This record gives sequence, C-alpha cells and structure tokens, in this order.
Amino acid sequence: MTGATALVVLASLCWGLSGGIGGLLMADDWDAFVVSFYRGAIGLVFVLGWLAIRPRHSGLSNRRLWGWSAVAGLGVAGNFAFYFLSISQGSVAVAATLMYSAPIFVYLLSFVLKLEKPTPLKWAAIVVVMLGIVLLTRIYDVGAGGITLLGVGAGLLAGVSYAVFIFGFKYAAPHGSPQAILVIAFAVLAVLLAGLGDTSQTLDVLHTPDWPLFVTLGILGAGLSFIFYVNGLHHTAPAVASIVAMVEPVTASLFGVVVLGESLVSIQIVGMVLILATVTALSVYSSPKE
Repeated sequence: MTGATALVVLASLCWGLSGGIGGLLMADDWDAFVVSFYRGAIGLVFVLGWLAIRPRHSGLSNRRLWGWSAVAGLGVAGNFAFYFLSISQGSVAVAATLMYSAPIFVYLLSFVLKLEKPTPLKWAAIVVVMLGIVLLTRIYDVGAGGITLLGVGAGLLAGVSYAVFIFGFKYAAPHGSPQAILVIAFAVLAVLLAGLGDTSQTLDVLHTPDWPLFVTLGILGAGLSFIFYVNGLHHTAPAVASIVAMVEPVTASLFGVVVLGESLVSIQIVGMVLILATVTALSVYSSPKE
C-alpha cells in the first residue's frame, strides 16, 4: 500500500468511526443537528489552520470559487445532518450503507444533466443497488428492526447531499486550493446548522461531560479526515480509492454491532453486500474512462 492510498484508508476509517461516535452521542439524547454542527465547526478550525499554513494559490478572490464552494457546503451540511438523523432513526450500519449509495445518485444526476451517457450496465447497477436498499432497510416491513421511513429517507438524502458536495467540489477545484474550498464549505455548513439545531443543546455542549466525544468527532469526522482524503486522492488511482472507500461503511457497521449493540438479520446483510459490491464495481469500471 502506498502512502497516498494509506491516507485515503485513514480518511475512510475516520469517517466510519465518526458515524459510531455520532451514534453514541445521539444515544445520550443529543440532537442530530447539534452533533452535525460541532462535527463541521471543529472541522472548520482544522481546515482554517491548513489554509493558514499553505495560503498560496487559494483563489479566494475568485467569485466562482466562492459560488461552487458554497454549493459544496450545502452538500456537506446535508450529508452530515441527514446521516446523523438517519442513525438516530435506525442504525449506524443501515445509515452508513445508504450513504455509500451516493455514486448511484451521482450517475442519476449526471444522466439528467447530460454529463454522463446512460448504458445498460449502469442502469443494471442502479437497479441492483435499489434492490439492495430494499433488502437492507426492509422497507416492505417498515418498523422492522427499529428502522423508520424517516431513517431510510434521511440515509438516502445523505447520499444525495454527498453527490451535491462532489459536484460542488469538482467545479470549485479549478479556481482555487482544496483548503480554501473546504474553509468556505465548512463555514457555510456552520452557518446553516447553527440555526437548525436546538439552541440550548448547542450551548450545553460547551460544559458537558460528553465534550471529548464532540471534539473527537470533529477531529476524525471533518478535520483530519478531509485533509487525509484530499491529499491522498491526488496520488491514488480512482479505482483504488473506490475500493478502499468501503472501509467507511464496514467500520461504521462494526462499530454499531460491537459498541452500540446493533444487529442485522441475514436479509439485511445480503442487501448490504449487494450495495457495497455493486457501487464499488461500478466505480472501478467507470474510473478509467472518467
């Protein structure tokens, strides 16, 4: 494993652990939006430090950088918030796997915007992933295993939001540095989520015994992880990055089972395997051409 690939693995591991830590906090009755806000706000501190250390070619005077970075900020805000909302309404394993279906939404959005040409293979992959989602969530028996319609919808919206982040970051990248893009994106996140969470809980975090968990969540889930990922991705083949990204949902699922005492029935495991295998295979198949 190269150093760059190791950075991508570390980022995925951090994101997987952040889902579990968020689950722990919400099990203590912390609001999903408050947890999401602190994850992004602490991440903002880290990327500000990164920008201060490497300020050259930031592109902060470019209007397009600000516009597309704001779009990326909307995406990452939605991703964090919907992901934790999905966990609070279901389980870490289900929420993480639903979010991992994000590439499918990227393809669907690309089809609509005519950025990507539909092919039978891609449509087949989308159908298989949708089948996997049905099996994983047991949506035909809503309420089974503690999974609600809100949890399923939030998990899927976390994937959609991540697709928005991908597009925003992609179109902002030619106009400035990654650290500048992330500073703007996390600033937008902080402004949005500060007003959506419970105000009293937001203030209570400052003197709660749970503050080490919030700090750890911010460091792993938005601080170091994004820095690791962006730096590692520069020197990692897209196909390799797609495969090692599976570390995130697998880590999150193991955390949920081992630490939070969650469980999955056999049909849900089949659905999870269908989603992870299909999304990874589709990413590997597409990466040489894109």
